[in-house]
Amino acid sequence: MRALADHIADIDSVSIYGRVSGVRGLMIEAAGPIHAMSVGARVTVETGSRPIPCEVVGFAGDQALLMPFAGLEGVRRGCKAMVSLAPAAVRPSQGWLGRVVNALGEPIDGKGPLPQGGFPMPFRADPPSAHTRRRVGAPLDLGVRALNTFLTCCRGQRMGIFAGSGVGKSVLLSMIARNVEADVSVIGLIGERGREVQEFLQEDLGAEGLARSVVVVATSDEPALMRKQAAYLTLSIAEYFRDMDQQVMLMMDSVTRFAMAQREIGLSAGEPPTAKGYTPTVFSELPRLLERAGPGPGEGAITAIFTVLVDGDDHNEPVADAVRGILDGHIVMERSIAERGRYPAINVLKSVSRTMPRSADPQYWPVIQKAKRTLATYADMEELIRLGAYRQGSSAEVDEAIRLQPALEAFLGQRKEEVAHIGEGYRRLAQILDGASA
Repeated sequence: MRALADHIADIDSVSIYGRVSGVRGLMIEAAGPIHAMSVGARVTVETGSRPIPCEVVGFAGDQALLMPFAGLEGVRRGCKAMVSLAPAAVRPSQGWLGRVVNALGEPIDGKGPLPQGGFPMPFRADPPSAHTRRRVGAPLDLGVRALNTFLTCCRGQRMGIFAGSGVGKSVLLSMIARNVEADVSVIGLIGERGREVQEFLQEDLGAEGLARSVVVVATSDEPALMRKQAAYLTLSIAEYFRDMDQQVMLMMDSVTRFAMAQREIGLSAGEPPTAKGYTPTVFSELPRLLERAGPGPGEGAITAIFTVLVDGDDHNEPVADAVRGILDGHIVMERSIAERGRYPAINVLKSVSRTMPRSADPQYWPVIQKAKRTLATYADMEELIRLGAYRQGSSAEVDEAIRLQPALEAFLGQRKEEVAHIGEGYRRLAQILDGASA
């Protein structure tokens, strides 16, 4: 009854509409009752053949600027622009588990309508207040050996995967999605290639992983507003399960495509371009999106992993730099590691978990430190070793690093279908180092 009452309350008591006065690039200009429109409000343009949902993104003089959720085919001057006074929100429920939805929360998996929850979750919710948030929880088993040992993640932590195209971000995400110890997984595929969606669902995620997941999809061919909205919806669904006191694993691939969508919207609305063409709103929207993840005020928490597609393998490009400063750690994947056949191609020396060393097992912390020193020693001398310029016996530390390198490389590598738990990783790493000491 409560849900029915809420639905009735959302129905507009009066019809307010304007008229399309022009189209400029990706933007629709509408004249009419500007006083009834606010930034973020929903407007539906009636073309005669199909309604086109839009969102108000700005104003220019006496015109409202509307960004469409669909293509502009059929829009002409004089079309009605119906204003909705209901807040933009979605009503997720437990029945959404195992389903695939688009950026508007509509099912796209052919399994019928979605059961609606009892209360609305706004697309653009504010992050919880800092003083009401709980601290991050216990260490979380991600099922990936390199992450569990060298970059231990806690419940409620937010991590970023930084990598160029084709280095293995999506495969690493799928490994985490299948193996992580969480109640629910919420996965946002933002700007993904259309042909890879079914491949990810069937092969990477699998039936068992999908059964406890909600997947939000906005492919690269969809309008910029749909790609941006898909990111907001992903967080809204995760917040619903968090408020149910569940442990949520949120994965978004990728934040860079969200930033690109916001750049398209900002440029169309007349914003000035800044670094690499990104508009100022990109860098104000990123923290508003990313800060919504993390521990909540109750028992639930959103542990989040966001991928960042670094442009031209430049890990200091503007979006990567901004995201790295917001998140609680970064996982760096390098093309040079992938090219020599080690997957996942994580460079543990350049990666950081900001909950370390507290999140690591105190018994094995000296082991982790020694392993990192050994990897760093080998990395410093790698060129000389490969060229044959290093003479064995010159340094005991370098000699030990050379002996340990094959075993450590094998330790950091992991097959896609392999599961590696935290305790097993610590023990195996200790055995490698103890064997070298003996």
